[in-house]
Amino acid sequence: MDTEKINALRQIIDGSQNIVFFGGAGVSTESGIPDFRSADGIYNQDLGREVSPEEMISHTFFVRHTADFYAFYKDKLIYPEAKPNDCHRALAELERQGKVKAVVTQNIDGLHEMAGSKRVYDIHGSVLRNYCEKCGAFYGADKILKSPGVPTCDKCGGRIKPDVVLYEESLDENKLYGAMQAIAQADVLLVGGTSLVVYPASGLIRYFQGSKLVLINKSETAADRYADLVIRDPIAQVFRAVMGW
Repeated sequence: MDTEKINALRQIIDGSQNIVFFGGAGVSTESGIPDFRSADGIYNQDLGREVSPEEMISHTFFVRHTADFYAFYKDKLIYPEAKPNDCHRALAELERQGKVKAVVTQNIDGLHEMAGSKRVYDIHGSVLRNYCEKCGAFYGADKILKSPGVPTCDKCGGRIKPDVVLYEESLDENKLYGAMQAIAQADVLLVGGTSLVVYPASGLIRYFQGSKLVLINKSETAADRYADLVIRDPIAQVFRAVMGW
């Protein structure tokens, strides 16, 4: 790990009271949750069937093949044993210190909230929230995992749908606007664990007008050339070093 870059990041964080973090799948890989687009990611796994992972987590597939959708969803997208890593914990601690004003995440695992972050814009939703399509009753992830086949509502028998943005569905406008506003008002934007190729989420960094842009990602991104600091090390290790843990 580059000590000089870690020190530079520490100085940037120490010098700001208005930081926003924007993260993707790479934030949670050190918690044991695979990403989507790397060589070993979910989208590159051979599922032994003709339907691609992208199709299986589409709105159309959910409606037409709900049982198959849930078989894939429970196997590949819910990780009940996953715990927050040092990136999640550091961001929660920096929020408590008044430095981090918001976390914007593309992840659906709920680990930022589990670590203690309060202002989280989970723009793709969360596996921890599930609702009956008929009466709106709320259910946690346990209900989904413990239900054989398609989970149904205990109150009305309606079909339960995860509060996750599937392909063909629109992002929540309120969350998107909140994330946009937070980034636009930030002095420092920390971008981590994302290749910045998923739209419209990745377009959010265009709203940043602050003084310092930091990118922490194992591979190169299209925004590297605009960054004040680029770090290629695993993000949990980076935050562990910055926090002195």
